[in-house]
Amino acid sequence: MHKFISLISGSSGNATFISDGRTNLLIDCGMSGAKLKESLHAIDVMPENIDALLITHEHIDHTKGAGVISRRYNIPIYATLGTYSHMNAGNIADDNIKIIKSNTYFELGSIGITPFSIPHDASEPVGFTFSIDKDTYALATDIGKMDESILNSISGCKCVLLESNHDVEMLRYGSYPFPLKQRILGDFGHLSNDVAARTALALVERGTEHIMLGHLSQENNRPEIAMLESYNLLSRSGVNIGNDVTLQVADRYKPTIFKSE
Repeated sequence: MHKFISLISGSSGNATFISDGRTNLLIDCGMSGAKLKESLHAIDVMPENIDALLITHEHIDHTKGAGVISRRYNIPIYATLGTYSHMNAGNIADDNIKIIKSNTYFELGSIGITPFSIPHDASEPVGFTFSIDKDTYALATDIGKMDESILNSISGCKCVLLESNHDVEMLRYGSYPFPLKQRILGDFGHLSNDVAARTALALVERGTEHIMLGHLSQENNRPEIAMLESYNLLSRSGVNIGNDVTLQVADRYKPTIFKSE
């Protein structure tokens, strides 16, 4: 049975679990080792059974517990050279440092993986697509600008965890300092709700069946606002939500399982 589960998702921390029952992968670990153990137990997974940890980029909301869990459970870390060089993982066993290249396919156990480049203010950041049997899954967050290359990378995936970080008006009139607002709104920042909605529509038109909106800002978004933006655009475009596609929002603090049935 395939599992694609957001363990936590948001500006405060991110981690995702994917498994085909034979190979168990963790993508990012933006939480403490204790919180990860709690999150995995909630989905009946033991941390000792994680086969590998993949890192999208070095920011702390994606790497906070990476070094700890690698050492504690002897888990190899897969990251681009730029990401690994800039993340603060502490002392990791040489055998557990695995450098990957963007746009270069590799396999871990029974799961095929393709990292794809994303525009974000980090060193060599990537998203991932995963191939399990005949199905494909995608993790696409921390993206400053949705371009055709990224859209092509995730098109046709059965399930996509898609960034819907902020409501533009909430961000513009919120309390963040101006330089931070400009960073988030820039081409190396984060996807807004409206861009996420347009991306969701493009994905549905290309065959995606399940979309989970994730990496929501705690200050500049609300789950209901992100959901409504995508829901309204899809509905206006003739998409039957619940039939043509399932749409949900990843919880900030607890596991959210893709509605795939």
